[in-house]
Amino acid sequence: MKNTPIIIVIAFLTSLVLYSFGRELWCPAGDLLPWSFDLWSRHNSQHLLDWYTPSHISHGLLFALLLRAVLSERGLKYGLSAAVLLESGWEILENSSFIINRYRESTIALDYFGDSILNSLSDVMWCMLGYRVAVALPAWKVLSIFLAFELITLVFIRDNLTLNVIMLIWPIEAIKTWQMGA
Repeated sequence: MKNTPIIIVIAFLTSLVLYSFGRELWCPAGDLLPWSFDLWSRHNSQHLLDWYTPSHISHGLLFALLLRAVLSERGLKYGLSAAVLLESGWEILENSSFIINRYRESTIALDYFGDSILNSLSDVMWCMLGYRVAVALPAWKVLSIFLAFELITLVFIRDNLTLNVIMLIWPIEAIKTWQMGA
C-alpha cells in the first residue's frame, strides 16, 4: 500500500508526457473492444490487451528478479514503485519519435505509430502483475514463466521480448525476413 500514491503519480506523469507526444487516449480507429490481436492492423498497441502483453508481464518478472538482487530487504518495499518507474520510462521512450522510427525501419512493426495512452497504462499494469507474481515465486519459476511467454509469442507471432530487443539494438535482416513470414 505504500507504493500506491507513488504509482498514481508516476502513471499521471506518464500520461501527461504521452499526451504531449500527441498520443491518443484510445484507439483512433474507435474500436471499443478491450483487446486486439491483429499485429498487422492499426489496432495494434491501441487496446488494453494485445500480443505484446506477455512482454510487459515479462518486464515485471525481470524487474522483480533484478530488484531482488540489488535492493536490500528494506529497499524492496519500494520495489513495485521502482518497477512501475522503469516500465513507465520504457513506455515514454517507446513512444518517442526516435524509437517509433527505429521500430518502423528495423522491425516487423512497419505501420507502428505509437501506443494509445490507455495501452501504455495497461502495459504498466501488466508489468505490475508480472512483478507481483515474481516476488511470490522462486527465481526458477519466474524464469520458467518468462521462457513460456517467449516461446508462446515466438510461435504465434514470430516476435517476443528477446527478438524485440535484438531488433532494436542490432537489427538482423534474416530475423526480419523470417518475422515477415518469408
